Amino acid sequence: MSIEISYKEELKRKAVHLSSLWMVAATLLLPYFFDYGRLISCVLFAALLLLTLFSEHSFANGGKYLGRLYGMLFGRMLRKEVHPGMWIVSGGAFVLAAALLVNLLFPPFIAAPSLAVMLTGDAAAALIGRKFGRHQAPNGKSYEGVAAFIVVGYAALALVNFCISSPALFYWAGIPAVILAAIAELFEKQIRLDDNFSIPLCVGGVLSAAVYIAIAC
Repeated sequence: MSIEISYKEELKRKAVHLSSLWMVAATLLLPYFFDYGRLISCVLFAALLLLTLFSEHSFANGGKYLGRLYGMLFGRMLRKEVHPGMWIVSGGAFVLAAALLVNLLFPPFIAAPSLAVMLTGDAAAALIGRKFGRHQAPNGKSYEGVAAFIVVGYAALALVNFCISSPALFYWAGIPAVILAAIAELFEKQIRLDDNFSIPLCVGGVLSAAVYIAIAC
């Protein structure tokens, strides 16, 4: 059962979300400095995903070590009621799963901005939407939150593109990419796919399509 967390806990939750921006740096820098950097990235994200899943399961079952540590750090941020024996799959697990998948599917210059949009846009949508949302959007969200997602998500994509000297194509393609990602975030319930997972796939898919169209033309 879903539970409503306080705005203070939401702030902590999104601070953890934003702290994951190191994944963007890892996605770009590991392949730059190491011959098998992309493989290293995938192994790193896979290992952290497994650790997260086992920690969440330990927490649900009253584990003494991983469970207690997880509970102290993240217990109050969970949006689902925990019952003994259940497997918790939090947003953090989906973030790591998304990081793993986009590194498998896309080259670093596409995977990195895709993750940046998810990590920043989702945080902006939640915080701005809860604090300043006045116009109701579908699924209990607000159009202020949707606007925050698009503005902040595109700014993050543009910043990553600037840092890696991406061509103008990626800035233009970023507009429909971020809009599609905002739609995926807004209709998360209907899609039945966690937005932490769907957002980078949407962005990566649109950017990849833009590259293929540009090459074909």
